[in-house]
Amino acid sequence: MRAAYFETTGAPDVIHFGDVPTPVPKAGEVRVKVLAASINPIDTYIRSGAAPMPLPKPAITGTDFAGVVDAVGPGAGRYRVGDRVWGSNQGLLGRQGTCAEFVCVEEKWAYPTPDGVSDEQAAALALVGITAHLGLFIRANLQAGETVFVNGGTGGVGSMVVQMAKVSGARVVTSAGTDEKAVLARELGADAVVNYKAEDFAARVKEAAGASGINVWFETQPPTDLDRTVDLMAPRGRVVVMAGRAARPVLPNGPFYVKGLALLGFAMFNMTPDEQRTCADDMNRWAAAGKLKALIGKTFPLSQTAAAHTLQEDNTARKAGTLTGKIVILPAG
Repeated sequence: MRAAYFETTGAPDVIHFGDVPTPVPKAGEVRVKVLAASINPIDTYIRSGAAPMPLPKPAITGTDFAGVVDAVGPGAGRYRVGDRVWGSNQGLLGRQGTCAEFVCVEEKWAYPTPDGVSDEQAAALALVGITAHLGLFIRANLQAGETVFVNGGTGGVGSMVVQMAKVSGARVVTSAGTDEKAVLARELGADAVVNYKAEDFAARVKEAAGASGINVWFETQPPTDLDRTVDLMAPRGRVVVMAGRAARPVLPNGPFYVKGLALLGFAMFNMTPDEQRTCADDMNRWAAAGKLKALIGKTFPLSQTAAAHTLQEDNTARKAGTLTGKIVILPAG
């Protein structure tokens, strides 16, 4: 089969496109004919070596997938050949990646694709949607009527947080760097959008949150300014942190404990299969109803996966501002 793989960590040009052996499903696995994959920042961290993990050799890049079950391994009974599925949590912790014509996955990491949801949408929703759900509901226990703030409401995770919080009955405040992105964030459901390049950020967030403050702060763009964040939080608020491996912000201990705040960190790939399936079940229900959609900013054929990594890295690490939404890889493209 054809795949995008690397044999040593480094810059995007370590990714090769070529033939590798087609995998055979082991016990408890299904083999999926990949019709769409998507790129996430974690893919670039693994490829570059910034996030050291055990890797197969060669290592196929990619965490997210959507496609059709092509073969079923011994003892796997959740899916049959021909079933449409999507999933994430591949390409890390020693598991093979998804930017290939086929991928074998443990069936616990695969979820049924709802009718009416395209493979491109399913793949683009995967990691970012599960991450948003884990942070909002499993870690922060978001309740209807609360106020959520998330950085970058048109980004991969940010756009998911906006939509999920809104559909769950929360008030949503977010940020954007351009007027165009602010309009898009409102279309996704944000009640208030702060243009952090043109407005006084703290003053506008405080105004948008109202007298009570922010109940759940979902931090997607570290380093976190905890002094500012704590000042904007409601009593017993929760600060969710899921990015910024190198960040070492100072915690303002006094106001933090007086307000009774909680600081909640998590990494999606450390959460259990049952927790992630809970996320996927809600995501499927919302996606089928048209209430959850991924923003797809760019698609690439499988042969151009290295270029896709460059675009992702430019926008994650270098803040190029040339991408809104997710990058999707099309193996048949």
